[in-house]
Amino acid sequence: MKFLISAILIGLLAGLLGALCGVGGGLVMVPAFIGMLGLEHKSAVATSMAVIIVTAAAATANNSQTKDLIDWKVVLAVGLASAVAAWFGSDLMKSLSNQTLTRIFGCVLVVFGVRMLWKG
Repeated sequence: MKFLISAILIGLLAGLLGALCGVGGGLVMVPAFIGMLGLEHKSAVATSMAVIIVTAAAATANNSQTKDLIDWKVVLAVGLASAVAAWFGSDLMKSLSNQTLTRIFGCVLVVFGVRMLWKG
């Protein structure tokens, strides 16, 4: 029961932050899946990517109701490029240790966090 409640709370927070700020998957779910649900880093990343499909579909359906809010040309270009990169990136992720992934993730969060604070 605790697992289910934790998972629901993670989903609520990730969904809200995803809709407000465009974050939620990696920033919220991965650390929460590791810390609260006890998943290994690789499993947390893979699970987060699967959840993002549902989260993105819900937000896109709502956002598409507002005319011209979504730039579909950007969606097509970035979506195709990121899908190709994600395919190969998921292979790379599987070949790295959980410890290495955690360190890479931490460095990425620090770099982007400092950049956002500095240029905010």
